[in-house]
Amino acid sequence: MAYIWVDANVILRFITGDPPEMAKKTLDLMARAEKGETALRLSHIVAAEVVWVLSSFYKYSKKEIAETMITFINADGIYPDNLNLLIQALKDMADNNVDFADAYLAAIARARSEAVCSFDNDFIKLNVSLIIPPGMEG
Repeated sequence: MAYIWVDANVILRFITGDPPEMAKKTLDLMARAEKGETALRLSHIVAAEVVWVLSSFYKYSKKEIAETMITFINADGIYPDNLNLLIQALKDMADNNVDFADAYLAAIARARSEAVCSFDNDFIKLNVSLIIPPGMEG
């Protein structure tokens, strides 16, 4: 079985069906992945791009994005990097109304019992230790 890294534009065509001629090709690719003929790798960077486009261009809500992306990444033939962190970040994004990148960073920090350094108070919502500069001494 061949592993293929999938780009955001392919995922977006599959999710949105837009434009139809490209969406049909992605349906064929997904069917091949589902049958085990190919395996689609998903980077967290690509997932972040998909989240951003669904939000900014297609106007999906954070809840719709989380539900759609979690369904996609759990589909047969999809192999995301850091599956559990990705799912947690998507849930945290929707549940706490924060940016995906912040939710993903917080998920990594929590998993490693580490802090996040930021001026963004959204990290408090994400149940992660927050260090606000310049309080980094000590």
